[in-house]
Amino acid sequence: MNLKGKKKGRNSKNDRGFLVFHNTSEVIRAEAILRKKGWNVRVMGPPPELRTGCDLVIEFPLVEQLNIFRILKENRMPPLEMVPVDNPLMKPVDLIRTKEYGDYIMVRAANMKLTVEKNTLKIVNISGGGCPDVPYVAEELIGKTLKDAPSPKEIGHT
Repeated sequence: MNLKGKKKGRNSKNDRGFLVFHNTSEVIRAEAILRKKGWNVRVMGPPPELRTGCDLVIEFPLVEQLNIFRILKENRMPPLEMVPVDNPLMKPVDLIRTKEYGDYIMVRAANMKLTVEKNTLKIVNISGGGCPDVPYVAEELIGKTLKDAPSPKEIGHT
């Protein structure tokens, strides 16, 4: 508890940090480990200062840095970096954005973009800024409707 009687730790939103990993597969695994242990973490697009290519970061309560690092290390998932968010310009990027283009809508989730025909909900294009599994995910999903297509998370790592 802090002086104001508010609980600190697993649910604190005030002091935050970012966990930086090699790739999105590691981020997804680390997020699952931390959530299973009860931590309130959130996957975000990294701020420009932390971008390394095909990447995401995990936002975590900074006061729990040592506990989180210990858990990840025990699970053989230590992060490349644990960065405190001490600069107001170091805001994470929202992962999901949508934009309409006439008969189509494009959904951008981090670096991956998925374009769907509005009337049929058919996936017509998938691209992603350098992520190695995007061509495979595109091959599996293009031409399918959103209802019939598996989640990209089920068939890829992006």
